[in-house]
Amino acid sequence: MKFWKRTKYVFNPQTLRYELARKSTLAIIAQIFSYLLTGIGFAAITIYVAYNFFDSPKEKLLKREIEILKTEYNLLQNKISKLQVALNELQERDKNIYRVILEADPLPSDIRSAGFGGKAMNEWEGLENADIIKQTQLKLQQISKQFYIQSKSLDEIAELAQNKSELLASIPAIIPIQVKDLKRQVTSGFGWRIHPIYKTQEFHPGLDFPSNQGTPVYATGNGSVEFANFDNSGYGLHIIINHGFGYQTLYAHLSKVSVRVGEKIKRGQLIGYVGSTGLSTAPHLHYEVIKNNEKVNPINYIFSGISEEEYAILVERANQSTQSFD
Repeated sequence: MKFWKRTKYVFNPQTLRYELARKSTLAIIAQIFSYLLTGIGFAAITIYVAYNFFDSPKEKLLKREIEILKTEYNLLQNKISKLQVALNELQERDKNIYRVILEADPLPSDIRSAGFGGKAMNEWEGLENADIIKQTQLKLQQISKQFYIQSKSLDEIAELAQNKSELLASIPAIIPIQVKDLKRQVTSGFGWRIHPIYKTQEFHPGLDFPSNQGTPVYATGNGSVEFANFDNSGYGLHIIINHGFGYQTLYAHLSKVSVRVGEKIKRGQLIGYVGSTGLSTAPHLHYEVIKNNEKVNPINYIFSGISEEEYAILVERANQSTQSFD
């Protein structure tokens, strides 16, 4: 460095001449420190201004990434809110529509509550926005569990709907023969009746539909043929159809059968013809409905293909009959 070696002269009044000026070591050191302090101050000011008013390329990149993350976070929160609304609506339909229609019990509250709770991961500890991240993570866990539970509930509803459809198609629901004029049709009903042969009070476990020999007989519900033959029960040639869900129907005193054991049957399908085989006094169809191995009143299972007026007539005729045909 040359700033202290510059030649400097001063006037000496004693010698009346200009003489070379000499600085002391202390003055030189003080001057050096003065320059150093000035440089350090200027550097400090420059660094302060640079850090507080200007971004480095790396800082600019980080800030841009932060802005992108903020935008993505807001979009994620919006999606989470929409998912929660959709889930709440689905749960409401599950509880108050689907299960009501299918006559199913609502999903227990303790099962639905399994979709709440959880613990956030600790990997976000120490970050400035750790609480926000944890809350978002917990919310996603809750929604994920709720959707899983709801999906299982919908699987159950789908199975119930399928079973309901099969049940409705399988339940005996129509008159097993075509009855053109119920007012003239004498129908022996379910209950205690006078036996036509023994002339004693006997319990009649079905409905008798008097008809001409050879009148077609139809299955009253979907099912499979369980029996189609003669036996010694007094029913003569008869058919038993197993409809599932605990239901069976019996068609007795036939003159001919048109199905075989094991055959799948649809409601309204021709299965045989009216006759007078077995213990019978005249051509007619004896029809029974069995529910869980117990014979029930078939009149309660006729609700399709017949008007309210026709049904009222059928009930009246069944109740007025005092003697059966078998």
